[in-house]
Amino acid sequence: MTDTLSTAVSHELDGNALLDAYRTMRTIRAFEERLHDEFATGEIPGFVHLYAGEEASATGVCLHLDDRDAIASTHRGHGHCIAKGVDVKAMMAEIYGRRTGSCHGKGGSMHIADLSKGMLGANGIVGGGPPLICGTALAAKQKGTGGVGVAFFGDGASNQGTTLEAMNLASVWQLPAIFVAENNGYAEATSSTWSVAADNIADRAAGFGMPGVIVDGFDFFAVHEAAAEAIQRAREGGGPTLIEVKFTRYFGHFEGDQQTYRAGEVAYARENLDCLKRFRARVTETGQVEAARLDAVDAQVADLIDAAVEEAKAAPKPTAADLETDVYIEY
Repeated sequence: MTDTLSTAVSHELDGNALLDAYRTMRTIRAFEERLHDEFATGEIPGFVHLYAGEEASATGVCLHLDDRDAIASTHRGHGHCIAKGVDVKAMMAEIYGRRTGSCHGKGGSMHIADLSKGMLGANGIVGGGPPLICGTALAAKQKGTGGVGVAFFGDGASNQGTTLEAMNLASVWQLPAIFVAENNGYAEATSSTWSVAADNIADRAAGFGMPGVIVDGFDFFAVHEAAAEAIQRAREGGGPTLIEVKFTRYFGHFEGDQQTYRAGEVAYARENLDCLKRFRARVTETGQVEAARLDAVDAQVADLIDAAVEEAKAAPKPTAADLETDVYIEY
């Protein structure tokens, strides 16, 4: 049976942990909004897909993870990278195609990876991530590390055979795997109400013998609580979970998307549902964090993003001599 969580309140986070959560979400938002502006200048190569509006999902899940754990992402992967601890300046340099980037400027926005942080990579293949985390989850189970694998994927990827096969395999082998379906309402420009047969992606969990949970993706605390339960179960040998996070993205499918398929919902979400506004209101009203401390985080993040852009623009680009490097791993 699918559970629904929408107003859960976490009692596990002290003031400092709440500040960390806010800092992560604010960093993702500032990073993405700055990229929106920078991409318009024409200086950034390739495609860019922004995660703004979805910050509570990556942050609420990844706050429970550590160095034992690995995540796999999507083409909309900047938020997952930041939440898993990938260096923001290296990310910005990568997006600008610079040698100082996390992948030496060869991957760009859709292929940022940092294996040292357990970030297996953003992925241009729809549904490419779930099979990868079955591998990391199996390794963790065999080695007894207590680690988990987390696959973030969209509503479009929920219909891919790779995703369904991965969920089945994870249940058959009782892998410590978490499948996070980030349902922002659209697979590119196609509404999930039209393309997904079931009302909820999480309802499919029953077919694979795993728990399915629906959470309000605008509510950090709801995501955090659902992820806590799923990750603890996985670490203790209880097998996989499917979590469906429902929200909307603030920008188009890609930068340049005219978004003729929707109108009004983004403005409403920004004004009434925004995860950062809701987080700030809750923690200040309860007295857990002072508004001044959140304001200080805002300023620090703004400085970080300014520095990241400045350093990225000044960094060197890959040269012809770099063409055949990073092709193979030497053991």
